[in-house]
Amino acid sequence: MDISALYKVFLNCCGVTTDSRHCPAGSLFIALKGESFNGNAFAAQALKGGCAYAVIDESQYAIAGDKRFIVVDDCLATLQQLANFHRRRLATKVIGITGTNGKTTTKELIAAVLLQSHNVLYTQGNLNNHIGVPLTLLQLTSEHDLAVIEMGANHPGEIKTLVHIAEPDYGIITNVGKAHLEGFGSFEGVIRTKGELYDYLREKGDSTVFIHHDNPFLMDIAKGVNLIPYGSDNTLYVNGKVTGNSPYLAFEWKAGANGEYHKVETQLIGEYNFSNALAAVTIGRYFGVEPQKIDKALTGYVPQNNRSQLKKTEDNTLIIDAYNANPTSMMAALQNFHNMKAEHKMLLLGDMRELGADSINEHQKIVDYINECNFEEVMLVGDQFAATKHSYKVYDNVDEVIKTFQDNKPKGCTILVKGSNGTKLSKVVNYL
Repeated sequence: MDISALYKVFLNCCGVTTDSRHCPAGSLFIALKGESFNGNAFAAQALKGGCAYAVIDESQYAIAGDKRFIVVDDCLATLQQLANFHRRRLATKVIGITGTNGKTTTKELIAAVLLQSHNVLYTQGNLNNHIGVPLTLLQLTSEHDLAVIEMGANHPGEIKTLVHIAEPDYGIITNVGKAHLEGFGSFEGVIRTKGELYDYLREKGDSTVFIHHDNPFLMDIAKGVNLIPYGSDNTLYVNGKVTGNSPYLAFEWKAGANGEYHKVETQLIGEYNFSNALAAVTIGRYFGVEPQKIDKALTGYVPQNNRSQLKKTEDNTLIIDAYNANPTSMMAALQNFHNMKAEHKMLLLGDMRELGADSINEHQKIVDYINECNFEEVMLVGDQFAATKHSYKVYDNVDEVIKTFQDNKPKGCTILVKGSNGTKLSKVVNYL
């Protein structure tokens, strides 16, 4: 079945699912494969569960005579082609967003602002890979004015693949930093891969990039595209400054050199979120959202999923940033914590994953910075921190930390909890 014929089937379905445990009545099941599963084997189950059709790429799983089975060469490629076909048919304006740090938070802030005046589809959670992007695009309807599509990568070429599925009209790279070095090979590899978004927009022509003017790495690779800049310079399209950070970020912004300042008090932890918030202001303003509505959206946004969250327990104040960690985001979090006005500061840090040959050196840099800060207590988790030179207590895993807190819970402390998701530091929160 060619993609146009499959698209007609899709239009008669209520949506797409790739999970045989979640099969809304009348949906289209697409059988994907992973290291430990084969979706083809669950196609019949998906049909019994309510799906109207099942797309498979292994014909032996089709039941003879049952026209609800649709056989294709490659289910993943078909999913991506179907999403691109749908995106082209609707012609909704798409904003593509990527970056090393802050892309999910920035995407959420952009969506919150745009939703004040527009009907917006945006990536849920961090479904930003070769499966999540097409599944998001397939949720587009003719009622959507805009789509904000997050795109993630940990290997060269992945952003290029995603932009050719989503075909964005606008782009934003939040920043570039030292993350997934094991996959990218080097910091330069990170820059090249994230820059694939700019490359696509440059080739497409008549496209616009929203850019953090203060970031020299981004400015260097953005030549040849139409730029809408934001940052600290007084003359930029949107410019601003941080006015508070203890504990929540507060800032002022204005449009151009002669605009009026708008004051925003967010519920975000970290001065490093300033550029993310300013990006949302810029995009909101570009798409005609009134300044008061922009401010309202940013003031009302509450972070979730262990991303720059502040939580007060009966005993402590927690700054939870345990969804992910890399050298750039870790250093930013530590610097912010060091500058924050708080009593009895304590660190609970987990290893930064996927750094390859640079790992020990990058962890040592973090430890060296901690040495300069005079935090009251420092607890480190993981074998990478254990391999560095310092005098702090290192725990093999989060369960050891939990046992320590069960025996001797800290009280009256402000605690930064940060590490790669694989260290599972979020499990500690209930014990603090």
